[in-house]
Amino acid sequence: MAGSQTVASASDTTKRPTPGKRLSAFFGRQLGLSGRLFLLTVAFVAIAEILIYMPAVANYRRSWLSDRIAAAQVAALVLDAAPDGHVTEDLARRLLTGVNARAIAVRDKETRQLVTLETVPDEVADMVDLRHYDWIEAIHGAWRTFVAPSDAPIRVVGKGRDGFDLVEILLDEAPLREAMIDFSIRLLLSSLVIAAAAAGLVFVTLQFFIVRPVRRLVRNITEFADDPESAEKVIRPTRRTDEIGHAETALARMETALSDELRQKRRLAELGLSVSKINHELRNLLTTAQLLGDRLEGVADPIVQRVAPRLVATLDRAIRFCEATLAYGRATEANAQRRLVKLKPILTELTDLSDLAPGTRTHVRVQASSDLEIDADPEQLQRALTNLVRNAVQALATCPDAAVEPIVRIDAHREGPCGLGRVTILVTDNGPGLPERAKAHLFAPFQGSVRAGGTGLGLAIAAELVRLNGGTLGLDETRSGARFRIVIPDRSARAEAA
Repeated sequence: MAGSQTVASASDTTKRPTPGKRLSAFFGRQLGLSGRLFLLTVAFVAIAEILIYMPAVANYRRSWLSDRIAAAQVAALVLDAAPDGHVTEDLARRLLTGVNARAIAVRDKETRQLVTLETVPDEVADMVDLRHYDWIEAIHGAWRTFVAPSDAPIRVVGKGRDGFDLVEILLDEAPLREAMIDFSIRLLLSSLVIAAAAAGLVFVTLQFFIVRPVRRLVRNITEFADDPESAEKVIRPTRRTDEIGHAETALARMETALSDELRQKRRLAELGLSVSKINHELRNLLTTAQLLGDRLEGVADPIVQRVAPRLVATLDRAIRFCEATLAYGRATEANAQRRLVKLKPILTELTDLSDLAPGTRTHVRVQASSDLEIDADPEQLQRALTNLVRNAVQALATCPDAAVEPIVRIDAHREGPCGLGRVTILVTDNGPGLPERAKAHLFAPFQGSVRAGGTGLGLAIAAELVRLNGGTLGLDETRSGARFRIVIPDRSARAEAA
C-alpha cells in the first residue's frame, strides 16, 4: 500500500505544472500586451542602471576623496600661515576634524609639513593617487571598499596649489563606505523613479499608438467573424499611414471582398435550390410537351413532318438535362461522353435560332464540310453552340442597322488528320461587338452579360461545356462584331501532346 501511494504521488507531481509554466501562464493570461511592455521597460531600465551602477559609485568615491583633498588644501593654507609652520594641538584637531582625516601632509619644492595627532602607520589599506587615476582603478577601489573594507587607513594623494606641489591625507575607510552606501540607496531610489516614469510614458504611448489600434483590429475581426455577410461589420480604416494603417486598409479590402463573395455564394445557393424546384416542375411540363410532340409526328403536313422530329429531340434533351440537374442536386455538368460524330447536322439545327429575333432579317449561316467529324459529346457541344448563337442573335436584334444585313456565321474546319488533329469552330456576328467592361469577366457567371435583363450564364455554361470536352473557348480580337473560337483537339492528339 505504501508503495502504491508513493507511485501515485509521483504521478501527481509529474502532472503538476512547473513554477516556470505557471508564471508564464499568469503573464499570458492576466497581463495584456501593454502590461508586458510596461514590465519589460522597467526591466530594461533596471538593467541599464545596474550596468552604470559601479561606474557611478566609483565616480562618487573619487569625488568624495577629491572633496577631502580640497579641504586639506585649506588646512595647508592655515598651516602655511602659522608662525614657523607650527600649530597648536587644538587647531590641529580642528583641522583634522574638518578634513575628516588622521593626518594631513603638504609638500612644496623644499619642505614637507605634517599635521597629525597620532603616529603615522607604516602600512595603509590602499593608496589612491588622484593625479593619475583611471576608471579601472576607480571601479576596483570602489568594489574593494564595498566588499572588503579594512580597519587600516587609506592614503590619498592629490595635486597641490597655491605654492604646494601635492597634498596627502590619511583617512579611515569607514566614513567613505557609509557615504557610498548612502549614495547607493539614493541612486537605487532615483533609478526606480526613473524606471517607473519611463515605463509609464512608454506604457501610455504604446497604449495609445499600438495597443488600442490592435485591440480595435481584434475586436473588428471577432465581430466580422460572427456576421461576415454584413457590410456594417467591415472595418473603417483610419487616416494612419504607418503599418497599423496599412493593416486596417488591407483588412477592410479583405473583409469587403469576403463579404461580397459570401453574399454571392448565398444567393447562388438559394438560386440552386430554386432551380432544383423549378426543374422538378419543368420536367413534368416538358414530359407533357413531349407527348404532344409525339402526336405531331402523325400529322401529314410537310412542315409539321420537318419540324416535329427537331421539336421532339429538343424536348428530349431538355428533359434529360432537368433529370441530370435533379440527380446531382446542383448545376454541375456530367463528364463528357466523347465520340466521333458528324458536325454538319449539329450546326444545321442552329439555323432555326434566327427565329429568336422575329421581325428582323437575321440569318444564321453554316459553312462546314458534310464529312467533317469532331471528337466530342454531341449533346454538350450542341448546348454550347446554342448559347453562343443565341447570344449573337439577341445582340443583333437589340442593335439593328438598316444598312447592314444581320448575319451570324458558323464556320468549322479541321486541322490535321482525323484522330490526330483538332477542329476549330468560329461563331461570328456583324453586330456592335462587346464593350471592354464585359470582356474583363466574359466567362464569369452573372458578370459577363451586357444585355438588359441578361444573367450572364450563357457564356459561362458554354465555356464549361467546351472545357469538359477538352477544348477551349475564347474571344478573338476583331474590328467590328464579335467572333468566338472553339477549339477541340482529338483525344489522340491531346495524349501525344501530353
